[in-house]
Amino acid sequence: MKKLFAIIFIVMIACFAFVGCTDSSAQLPPTGSENGDSADVMPEQPPESGDTTPPETDIPDQEQITEMYITVNGNKLGITLAENPSVAALVERLKQGDVIYTANDYGGFEKVGSLGFSLPTNNTEITAQAGDVILYSGNQIVLFYGSNSWSYTRLGKINGYSVSELKSLLGAGNGSVQVTISLS
Repeated sequence: MKKLFAIIFIVMIACFAFVGCTDSSAQLPPTGSENGDSADVMPEQPPESGDTTPPETDIPDQEQITEMYITVNGNKLGITLAENPSVAALVERLKQGDVIYTANDYGGFEKVGSLGFSLPTNNTEITAQAGDVILYSGNQIVLFYGSNSWSYTRLGKINGYSVSELKSLLGAGNGSVQVTISLS
């Protein structure tokens, strides 16, 4: 039995010694910097004159979208967007085209309507104020003209209007309205 353990021990030491002696750089592609040899690597060529195409990068060449618009009763209102995965998903959906839905008064403080599709939620307990644009239950957009506390996902804020102006623009208390959400 002692001989078996001794053999296993010697084999393990030999394996570790063999692994430690291998040349790990042999598995890496040549960089041209070893041994001063640069013939294996093609130098990056400058663009030809007149070529204005920027070099490819991993960074997407896309500007950050920070605003969307809602149109209600012929009034186009700008919304400053929040930063969360729900907003990113909505923006991606809006790149395919405008979203149109019907919104109704609810509770005397909001207009709410179903999108017809779902977005990811990022709910937190908040007190929504007039002008807040909220995602509720992942598939409804709420436009606040009053205030309410609940677990919501904030999408953005309609800026620049008083409570009375928002009530008028959103048709508060006047029943159903058609809402168009767009990126332009």
